[in-house]
Amino acid sequence: MMAKLPGLGPRSARRAVLHMIRKRALVLTPLSEVMATVAATARECLNCGNVGTADICDICNDPKRENGQMCIVEDVADLWAMERSGVFKGRYHVLGGTLSALDSIGPDELRIPRLMSRIGPEAVQEVILALNATIDGQTTAHYIADQLEGQVSVTSLAQGVPIGGELDYLDDGTITAALNARRPV
Repeated sequence: MMAKLPGLGPRSARRAVLHMIRKRALVLTPLSEVMATVAATARECLNCGNVGTADICDICNDPKRENGQMCIVEDVADLWAMERSGVFKGRYHVLGGTLSALDSIGPDELRIPRLMSRIGPEAVQEVILALNATIDGQTTAHYIADQLEGQVSVTSLAQGVPIGGELDYLDDGTITAALNARRPV
C-alpha cells in the first residue's frame, strides 16, 4: 500500500514500513491515530477547493484576504507552496488539475465554472494564474484568461531563471521564457 503513495517506490516503501514497525510506539501508533483523524475530518472547501476541517476553509473565512486578488492554482499542493512563501495575502481557487484534450478533461471536469461564479460576488479585481509551465498548464491559463477577458485584470507568475540557477544547467524552454520575460535593470 505504501508503494502506491507518490514519491515512494517499492524499496523506499519497504524501508519506511520496517522503520515504523521497529518504532511502533513512537511512530506507527501515533501515525495511525492521526491518519484516522484526518480520514474522519478532512474535507474539501466548498468555495475554493482547499483542504481543511470545515466546509469553508480558514483562508476563505479570513476577512483580511478580501483584497480583490485571487490566485488560481492546479492543486492543493500548489496552494500550500504559495502559502509557505507568506507573500500572497489574497484568496485562492484550486482547479483540481488542468485542461487536457488527451485525457478528456474539459472545463466542466475542473472547478472552472465555480471560479467564474466567484469573480463578481467576491469583488475580484485581479486573477493571478499560478499554473505550472507545462503545455496543459499554459493551455488552461489561456482558456481562463480568455474567459475572464474584460472582467478583471489577469496576470501570471514570472517564469525563467530561478534564484541561484546557473544558465548551463537550465533547459532551453526555461532560458527562452527567461529571455522573453526580461525587464529593465
